Amino acid sequence: MAKYLLLKHYRGAPAAVNDVPMDQWTPEEISAHVRYMNDFAARLEKSGEYVDGQALAPEGSWVRYGGEGRPPVTDGPFAETKDLIAGWTIIDVDSHERALELAAELSAAPGAGGRPIHEWLEVRPVMSAHCTVTE
Repeated sequence: MAKYLLLKHYRGAPAAVNDVPMDQWTPEEISAHVRYMNDFAARLEKSGEYVDGQALAPEGSWVRYGGEGRPPVTDGPFAETKDLIAGWTIIDVDSHERALELAAELSAAPGAGGRPIHEWLEVRPVMSAHCTVTE
């Protein structure tokens, strides 16, 4: 088994087919999307392939070590993770092909108008002491 990160992006990935920002969805459309995501996770929990997943809130801060005392906190000047990463799912699957299959399924979550988003997801292996990256 190998772990993979399925990363959902707000920006930075190619545009989704149904590219309507979530803040323009109706409450019913948001509920349908969340239900799809929860059903996806529940199915993978039953198969033993689900590790964890979270949606991320839009707020956040940049922090770096600034020497002794309190580290500085800033909102830029760089592209911020809060603008780029919408959420993530970690899966533990038998193959890279299975990770791609599940990412493609997750990409079909409903969005505006109840139509599948067909968003691009980034699929990355989780490194371990015995990790072999093949691409």
